[in-house]
Order: sequence, then structure tokens, then C-alpha cells
Amino acid sequence: MGKFLIVGLGNVGSEYAATRHNIGFDVADYLAYKHAGNFKMERHALLAEMKYKGKILICIKPTTYMNLSGNAVKYWMDKEKIGIENILIVVDDLALPLNRLRLRASGSDAGHNGLKSVQEVLGTDAYPKLRFGIGNNFPKGMQVEFVLGKWQQEELPLVRLKIKKSVEVIESFVSTGIERTMNQYNKLEITL
Repeated sequence: MGKFLIVGLGNVGSEYAATRHNIGFDVADYLAYKHAGNFKMERHALLAEMKYKGKILICIKPTTYMNLSGNAVKYWMDKEKIGIENILIVVDDLALPLNRLRLRASGSDAGHNGLKSVQEVLGTDAYPKLRFGIGNNFPKGMQVEFVLGKWQQEELPLVRLKIKKSVEVIESFVSTGIERTMNQYNKLEITL
């Protein structure tokens, strides 16, 4: 039976809830909800274990804060004996428009502190990541406020749809592999 580590990146604390930067947590929450997983506090992370099509999904929301996410990822990879090809990091991405998702088998951290931490701890950028486009609709110099800000009311229906679509991507990644999943979802424009 295959085992997968699904990691939703975000920051713990109510002040970060429902912000663009915490979309990884939101996707992890929906994955757990859909597959009857319950998060419980474990070492470095909130963890939920689920089954999907004969596979075991270990889903974590690191409690290390974004900048130290790599510590949680490495700890749970080692503890559960999960290979790097069977991890998937879900993360917000400024470079992608709000209507896009992008799955990659490898690639740079693109300035994202959570991915930077994972890359440093794992010693490679060759690990699967699902980038959730958050757009870049902010005035010059306001990037941090935008990323840490809450979604606009008019964005929420699309965000909710994309969270569901992200879980479909995770399910496809687990059941059919990364290549087929990339071919199916990377060109998709997600609209209401």
C-alpha cells in the first residue's frame, strides 16, 4: 500500500486564518473533511490520516510557522518512511492568476519562505508542489500586506471552487501519478 505525505503550508493562529498565505491549510482542511480525516496535534504539525483508493494519506499542517516548514516536512517524511516523490506541498503563489493551479515535480521556491525552508532542509528543489494562484492585484510595495491579507468577498466563490479542484488534483496525484495529473490540470482555467 502506497503512502503519501500531503503538506498544506500556512501559519498557525487565528490572525492568519482565511488569508491568501494560508491557502495550503484550507486545502488540507477540505481534503480531511472530504475523506473523514480528523486533525490532531502531533510533533511539528497538526496531522490527519486518511485512506484513498488503497493509499494512505498523511496530511499535515505544520505548526512551525511558514519559515520553518521544512522541519515538519522532513520529520514526517522520515517518521512515516515516505519517499520524496510521494510528498506534495500545497502553497500560495503570487505569480499565478487566481484562476490557475500548477502542479510541478520540481522547481525553485520562487521567493516563497515556506518552500525555501523545505528546499533547505531536504537539500533539493526536486519535490512535488501544487501552486495555488492568488494573483498579484496589489499596489507597489504592498506585497506582504496582500499575501497576509484576507480574500476579497468577490474572490471567495472562485477560491472555494479552487480548493475543491486542488483536492481533485491531490487525489489524481495519489491515484494516477504526477505526469497525468499535470497534463490534466496545469492548463485548466478555473472559472465559476
